[in-house]
Amino acid sequence: MEKIASFQKDHDKLQPGLYAQTDKNQITTFDLRFKKPNAGDYITPKALHTIEHLLATVLRNSDKKDDIVYFGPMGCRTGFYLLTVRLCFEEVLALLKESIKTALTLEEVPGSKREECGNHLEHDLAAAKQELKSYLLILDGVEAHS
Repeated sequence: MEKIASFQKDHDKLQPGLYAQTDKNQITTFDLRFKKPNAGDYITPKALHTIEHLLATVLRNSDKKDDIVYFGPMGCRTGFYLLTVRLCFEEVLALLKESIKTALTLEEVPGSKREECGNHLEHDLAAAKQELKSYLLILDGVEAHS
């Protein structure tokens, strides 16, 4: 069986940041790496779930909503995947910074009522906001591609 692209990266060398890979269908997968893999520091399940709700909602309400294919967590709990069409790296970097700043202003978790979420008790807004603040600092150090 062919090894998928994300498994071909040496995760021991991967650092927190933002990475992009475009596939043959012109869908770009952005790796939003919040944590260094295999370093023992992972996003808690509650914070991960909450960030998913926050950013999925904000991204799908942005002016780039038609270019968002998917946003969701990595099973390893070191970050998230954002799949897009028609957006370059610089646009996504700016969109993420803006979206995180918006998410940090929210006072409740969107879609967290029992009838809206399959695990409505597994949320932690304070922890999610702390992770988002930390990732925003990481993004501030990411340089746009030339």
